[in-house]
Amino acid sequence: MAKKTNIRTGKRYRTGRADDHYDAIVVGSGMGGLCSAALLSLLGKKVCVLEQHYTAGGYTHAYEREGYEWDVGVHYIGEVHKPSTMKRMFDVLSQGRLQWAAMGPVYDRIVIGDKHYDFVAGRENFVESLAQQFPAERDNLERYVALIRKMSSLTPKFFAAQAMPKWLGGLYNRIRPLLLPKEFFQTTRQVLEGLTDNQELISVLTGQWGDYGQTPRDSAFLMHALIAKHYLAGGAYPVGGASEIARAIIPTIQQSGGEVFTYAEVDELLVKDNRAYGVKMANGDELYADKVISNIGLHKTLGKLYPKAYQDKHNVQQWLGHKSLNHSSSTYCLYAGFKGNTEALNLNSTNLWIYPNGDHDGNVDALRRGEQQGFPLVYISFPSSKDPSWEARYPGKSTVEIVTLANYADYKPWQGTLWQQRGEDYEAHKEQLSQELLARLFEHKPQLREALDYYELSTPLSTQFYQHNNAGEIYGVDHWVDRFNQSCMHPQTDIKNLYMTGADVMTAGVGGALMGGVMSTMCMLGLGKGRAVMKLFKDYKEP
Repeated sequence: MAKKTNIRTGKRYRTGRADDHYDAIVVGSGMGGLCSAALLSLLGKKVCVLEQHYTAGGYTHAYEREGYEWDVGVHYIGEVHKPSTMKRMFDVLSQGRLQWAAMGPVYDRIVIGDKHYDFVAGRENFVESLAQQFPAERDNLERYVALIRKMSSLTPKFFAAQAMPKWLGGLYNRIRPLLLPKEFFQTTRQVLEGLTDNQELISVLTGQWGDYGQTPRDSAFLMHALIAKHYLAGGAYPVGGASEIARAIIPTIQQSGGEVFTYAEVDELLVKDNRAYGVKMANGDELYADKVISNIGLHKTLGKLYPKAYQDKHNVQQWLGHKSLNHSSSTYCLYAGFKGNTEALNLNSTNLWIYPNGDHDGNVDALRRGEQQGFPLVYISFPSSKDPSWEARYPGKSTVEIVTLANYADYKPWQGTLWQQRGEDYEAHKEQLSQELLARLFEHKPQLREALDYYELSTPLSTQFYQHNNAGEIYGVDHWVDRFNQSCMHPQTDIKNLYMTGADVMTAGVGGALMGGVMSTMCMLGLGKGRAVMKLFKDYKEP
């Protein structure tokens, strides 16, 4: 039997294991927190990362059950399998330890009704593939690709305020509309209907909306453009599985005396005279630092970390209840294991996005009203087919993940119940959903039916239990156009020496959280010293 990697990362927290004082404490070990901690460590700072879960990584972690391993969020990442800014960032954070494997040429297949459309890696290939099915739209496809590439290139200008002091960033954002094309301030549907009146093509081009959780009518085109451009050259997967991301970055954090602790739940921020000076742990321990960085999202930062007195002082409820800052979608994910490897089961790395029809907006509206028959979206990923080390670690096995949207409100009957103690009705509910999702899988991969060995379903309550979020959300704050105009989304908070990092200060996804870590670190260091972060990337040489 091949030796399998221990997918748990981080050092278990116990009283006395942490130092008395750190240059910075990071609450939460997701991508943004790991990024900020690693960058500070590379600049000589001693950083303590505190993670309440049993393993570090946030949505980049993996878990193992019954002899199988699944990622919980790293289904694929773009731009890291070729020379790019993002690859260089990961190289710096991991000091070259993290390796990537490119997926096959067809990274996403959009299935709408009884038709399918392939997204093929490379902008020319992307256009050519879709033009075969939309010949009259070739020019519009070219315009679309040119636009998302332009949006991506101008994104640093859009988010420049996130690296500035908050007061200066506020002034910058007032003039931002004068510096950027109007598409930065429109919805996805508005922009695409300005390019084409072909609704079928719009449904296809927006077929990745599950990557950020909002349909074309509601989402900022900025978010859509960043995702579409991110994968335009194809997708990649960490060699060794999703847990390799945290495993490769943690030694960088440790090299300046820092550490990443697990089972380390933070109860509250320590504040005196509106200045953060550390954190109070759930077990009563107090840890001290010059700066505190929150990687647990806007709602948990303001609603949990802020002491009650400062919630009232800074009128936190106006932000927690803001209509443009609502929680993103919650989901179900079915984790399934199969007997047989990729070759034996005739699998590949192409993700499937399956829709009943092209009315993404209407289908999700119906789900929210409780009127949807079937699923408005089913996403299927084949992680074992993406990782070249899989067969050596789990010979003769394969894994599949099936994701769809959920209504968090449907779980009110089980609020307050404990994991694995929610009752027979809850388990029966999960089993029914599991069978429905497996049926969708077998429609597209019938050869897997007889190979099924194990499956389990996570619900919004599972996500809430493991990630300690408020409503089982997976993408933090939703990506409305107006989200990006709210001052509370800046890394610098109203409590001195408390900063936010990760996806909520930028955008959803591993790449968005990574960039959030970069911008937050620059903001924290200040206008002069912040340039040292960019110098890390500029001066890095591969080992």
